[in-house]
Amino acid sequence: MVRMSAAERRESVIRAAIGEFAHGGYAGTSTEAIARRVGVSQPYLFRLFKNKRELFLAAATRCLEETPKAFAAALEKEPDASPVAAMATAYMRLIDDRELLLMQLQIYAAVASAEAMGDREFGAEIRSAWLEIWDRAHIALGGDVDATTHFLGRGMMINCLLALGFPPDHRAWAGIDPRFGTGSAPHSDGPPEAPDES
Repeated sequence: MVRMSAAERRESVIRAAIGEFAHGGYAGTSTEAIARRVGVSQPYLFRLFKNKRELFLAAATRCLEETPKAFAAALEKEPDASPVAAMATAYMRLIDDRELLLMQLQIYAAVASAEAMGDREFGAEIRSAWLEIWDRAHIALGGDVDATTHFLGRGMMINCLLALGFPPDHRAWAGIDPRFGTGSAPHSDGPPEAPDES
C-alpha cells in the first residue's frame, strides 16, 4: 500500500471538505464528518488545518479557483471561438458537479453570516478568489465592464436556478447557452416552469 504524502493528504481533505460543506454549510458541518469522509482522525486533520475556519477557507478558495481555471483552459483550447461561448460551455460543465455548485452558494452564505457578525476578515481571501473569476472573464471579453457583468450575472442566475431544481433548459432561458451568445435567450417569455412536485 502506497502512503500518501502530507500534500496529497491535504488535497484529499480539501476535496472531502468541499463535499461536506456543500451539503451542510459552514455552521452545520463538523470537522469529524470531514475527517471520517477522507478516512483520517480528527487530530490528524488538525495537523493539516489548525481549525475549521482555516479548512473552510481552503475549501472555499479551491472551489472558486476552479472557475477561472476552466475559463482559461477553454479559451486556450478554442482560441478562435467566441469567448462567451467557450467560457459558458466550460462553466456549464463545471457546475454539472452539484457539490461545486452548492459549495459556491454555501461560500456566499458563510461570508454574509460572518460579515453580519462583524467579521470582515473571514471573507477577504474569498473576495480575492472571486475577483480572479471577474478578471479572467473581463480580460477575455476585451475589458468590457458591461459584457463581463452581463456574462457573470447570467452565470449567477443559472447557479440559483440549478440549486432550486429547475430543469436543464433553464440554461438556454438564461441566455448563456453558447448557441445563443449573450443576446436574447430563446425562452424570453419568462422563467421556466417550477419543478413538478407531484
